[in-house]
Amino acid sequence: MSLESVRHFLAAHAPDIAIIELEHSTATVELAAQHHGVAPGQIAKTLSLRAGDREVLLVTRGDARLDNKKAKAVFGGRVKMLPADEVAAVTGHPVGGVCPFGLATPLPVYCDVSLRAYDEVLPAAGSTHSAVRIAPLRLAELVGAQWVDVSQEAA
Repeated sequence: MSLESVRHFLAAHAPDIAIIELEHSTATVELAAQHHGVAPGQIAKTLSLRAGDREVLLVTRGDARLDNKKAKAVFGGRVKMLPADEVAAVTGHPVGGVCPFGLATPLPVYCDVSLRAYDEVLPAAGSTHSAVRIAPLRLAELVGAQWVDVSQEAA
């Protein structure tokens, strides 16, 4: 699944968006920023979270940190990262390649307002070597995301 499911999703919903595949791993924000030649903040990281009894995805800028107090208020309870095996099972994507496109299971998707600092961001595309370039507003629109403010203020 994974990269192929993202290909199918984009072909159906955004055929103008090309998947960028690199030889080098982009599994971390630092690696992705280095290999795509952008600031770490421009990498759109997708966090797989458990909020109460439900799983959700949160897309935020790469250098943002989750504010637990804000997240608790937004999601209605304590928020925890999913273990890697659950991430793969729920999203269909490996850790380091998780994105809100082509999911194995329909999940609520949230985009943190921190993404709006950039005209273009780079989320993964279902593998640890792929990404897409997309405007944050279009990303949210494509996946039906709700905008939230759950990141810590930048230092």
